[in-house]
Amino acid sequence: MFALPFFRRDLPVLVGERVRLRAPALGDFRQWTSLRSESRSFLEPWEPSWSPDELDYSAWRLRIGRYREDIAQGSGIPFFLFSTIGDKLYGGITLSNIRRGVAQTGSLGYWIGARYAGQGFMQEAVRLVVEHAFDGLRLHRVEAACIPTNTRSVRVLEKAGFQREGVARSYLKINGVWQDHSLYAIVANDLTPAKKKG
Repeated sequence: MFALPFFRRDLPVLVGERVRLRAPALGDFRQWTSLRSESRSFLEPWEPSWSPDELDYSAWRLRIGRYREDIAQGSGIPFFLFSTIGDKLYGGITLSNIRRGVAQTGSLGYWIGARYAGQGFMQEAVRLVVEHAFDGLRLHRVEAACIPTNTRSVRVLEKAGFQREGVARSYLKINGVWQDHSLYAIVANDLTPAKKKG
């Protein structure tokens, strides 16, 4: 895979009404580990099993290294969600598995701290990343997958204009168990100017 010129420059900062998205940095460790720790029971049912050193600084450094590799290779763009006022960390959202050529697509994944769930922050972040994927990266399609019982995630995707395309059986190993996932996608033609504003 070749790197696009975009990835050789600084990553963009995406700013909405209530959230600001930027690439994770080593200095975010304290906020990240605190939010993930307090939200563990909220997040674990929807994520791969946490490793014993999940919240350690050594694991954090490796995570930042993987983010940087993805950026350098042009295969992924990680963002952290912060409040526009006060710079509080709300969660994270990543456009990964970016494929060029005939595909021009990427996969969306996200998490949010328990105390910030259900307040529309992730909804705004998804909209910002999808718009950037289409307008900034010139992708044609953004995909996402979620466990059908994760009603919060289903609601976020559907409100953002994603359409359900089917079910992938035993798709990802989540919290130690192979889980079916609903597959969602949005294509550039779906994002009309009216939807961009909404």
